[in-house]
Amino acid sequence: MRVVIAEDSAVLREGLAELLTLRGHEVVAAVPDAERLTSAVAELRPDVSVVDIRMPPTHSDEGLRAALALRTREPRPAILLFSQYIETRYAAELLADQAGGVGYLLKDRVAEVSDFVAALRRVADGETVLDPEVVSGLLGASRRSGELATLTPREREVLELMAEGRSNTAIAATLFLSPGSVEKYVTSMFGKLGLHRSDGDNRRVLAVLRYLRS
Repeated sequence: MRVVIAEDSAVLREGLAELLTLRGHEVVAAVPDAERLTSAVAELRPDVSVVDIRMPPTHSDEGLRAALALRTREPRPAILLFSQYIETRYAAELLADQAGGVGYLLKDRVAEVSDFVAALRRVADGETVLDPEVVSGLLGASRRSGELATLTPREREVLELMAEGRSNTAIAATLFLSPGSVEKYVTSMFGKLGLHRSDGDNRRVLAVLRYLRS
């Protein structure tokens, strides 16, 4: 993979670059702010960018805003947000274009380098990857709002795993169900959420967005 890293902490930025390089990936740029991230992605066209949400000058949402601006371009660049914080509206905004190739991981939750690299590869390949803690927070907020009140506990479990970017086969393995049972839960969930089959819409992404936005 060709990777751009945007992280204002020099220690973390250089550490990530070294780890990825040791595993055979090419870090084409490692920058400390959103402005240089935008320039690097436009010029170098990496396979994926690792972006901290909070960067200079205000350390609020510069990284996110740069990521959202980049995602309006064609082809949409793959972006993995890498943050210390669970901020649900950021995940919702990043997923809003329904195009895939996005992720949101918590820095403190990445215990294994291999897990981080695997997630980065999935995002580069066009998948959607969300940290389980982020998903749990989003799902909890949705339950409180009543948006998912019609779903059974098992259907909510399926939706939570779907939001992490899991396929039906992976969901079946995680929940010890048959692929056919997972398909039935997914179909039932789509029906309850009013997500009818359409050639132009990805119902899996729309289902996730339904509770991200609630």
